[in-house]
Amino acid sequence: MNPVVTLGESMGLFRATSVGSLTHVSDFALGIGGAEGNVAIALARLGTPVRWLGRVGADPIGRRVLRELRAEGIEVVGIIDPDAATGIMVKEQRTADATRVQYYRAGSAGSRLNPEDLAGANIANASLLHITGITPALSASARAAVDEAIAIASGVGVPVSFDINHRVALWREDPAPVYRELAANSDIVFAGDDEARILFPDAKTPLGLAHAIAGLGPSQVIIKLGEAGCVAVVDGVEYQRSAVAIRAVDTVGAGDAFVAGYLAELLAELPVDDRLTTAVTLGAFACLNSGDWEGFPTRDELGLLTRSEPVER
Repeated sequence: MNPVVTLGESMGLFRATSVGSLTHVSDFALGIGGAEGNVAIALARLGTPVRWLGRVGADPIGRRVLRELRAEGIEVVGIIDPDAATGIMVKEQRTADATRVQYYRAGSAGSRLNPEDLAGANIANASLLHITGITPALSASARAAVDEAIAIASGVGVPVSFDINHRVALWREDPAPVYRELAANSDIVFAGDDEARILFPDAKTPLGLAHAIAGLGPSQVIIKLGEAGCVAVVDGVEYQRSAVAIRAVDTVGAGDAFVAGYLAELLAELPVDDRLTTAVTLGAFACLNSGDWEGFPTRDELGLLTRSEPVER
């Protein structure tokens, strides 16, 4: 199988290791995070070949990003930018049930992604191109890179997957027209119901949102509903799937895991029901620890959440 190609910004992630305000918390764990990188890791753990392209600074955080992604078996096309730093995100566990994430990414190396960077991605040789609504919000050059990536993929028949993944703090304009255009140029669209309503605020139900987005052109639209599961419209047919019941620790990264689960099974040519089952399973796994991606399962672990025997010997 040719690799899935994804592109975007991965950053250093400082995660508070105790509950409380960043005003007072002193101890942090250092890792990495970023939606497209998260999807790439989840795909790789399921055995799907994947190639990630992005920019990082010539700094220790940038080197850590590239090292971690490569360690997960991802083919990394990492562009080292000597003139900008790697972005940073800080995760605060404000209460036992409330997580807040703050970003320090203005002018970052990742935001300087541009169409010229795409040469190493070999998009024309991909099995699928995956993008998010985060990257076009980072800068004009990053938006141009996304548009060019879609044009390359569409020109040779490579399917395009688009996860809206809305980040309100990144937008200085109404994102709805951008999201509509990206959805119209994609084959598969993922969105939370709140994100989908940015495009169609008058839709009454999650399935109504899926049908409305499908009317823009994509043949597969999947609406993520968190603990309520998901709905989908695929080739005009409606689907629903319940979530896997768990005790969530941290929901950050769950949407990215969900996307990867669906795409992995799509590329394996499994039926829609199986795609959605794997998607909600990966989303559940992602919520079981405090890392963005560390809890993502390998394929042989997918059945763990429904096992009746808690100890494996």
